[in-house]
Amino acid sequence: MTPEQLPFLAAAVLLVAFLYSSVGHAGASGYIAVMSLFSLAPEVIKPTALLLNILVASIGAWQFWRAGHFSWRLFWPFALLSIPAAFLGGYINLPTHVFKAAVGLVLWLSAARFLLRPGADDVLHEPSRPAAISIGAGLGLLSGLTGTGGGIFLTPLLLLMRWARTKTAAAVSALFILVNSASGLLGNLASTRRLPTLALMLAVAVVIGGSAGSYFGSRKFPHTVIKRLLATVLLIAGAKLIFTR
Repeated sequence: MTPEQLPFLAAAVLLVAFLYSSVGHAGASGYIAVMSLFSLAPEVIKPTALLLNILVASIGAWQFWRAGHFSWRLFWPFALLSIPAAFLGGYINLPTHVFKAAVGLVLWLSAARFLLRPGADDVLHEPSRPAAISIGAGLGLLSGLTGTGGGIFLTPLLLLMRWARTKTAAAVSALFILVNSASGLLGNLASTRRLPTLALMLAVAVVIGGSAGSYFGSRKFPHTVIKRLLATVLLIAGAKLIFTR
């Protein structure tokens, strides 16, 4: 990437942080999408997405906790094995073609999440502890391997299975994203011994975008159009990763 492209990348990342945080997500899949469109290497994309995710997830987790939506009882079984699994996933560096295919599928699934309409906002039952622990381990490994926080999968799962109401699912997912992104980044640093300079340069942009998005999102910022636009970007970026070499 040329120095002339950096301001455009920073602006795109800021916009992604703003949009995602306004709908309760940290934005890893969006950062991956943007960096993929700028043709950055997987070894740069993965740790950068994890670091940016940590920053925005910290803001979201704090705000949801202050609002009283967080449930420790629901959170800890999913997080128990996800944290070491995310470290392992972060430590493993997939071959480029495997990384592209895996992340491309993650982006498409993320797009589907934004296109689907939520169902009834009520709770039938809580998940069993063994099921939650097993699911958490799988999501943690996936988050570390692909550079996402796993929340893009946990949130729809909690809602689909009617294990949590919307705001509780968002609160639990925010902290889930935070701990798994931190663990995944530590695993990646243990493997590569370096953090891309680009990640630190983009950190300021996501803090600004994430703070602004969380502020407007908490005041009933309309989400429908934003979700459709995000889905379009994710579909394009996913196709770019899967069908190009």
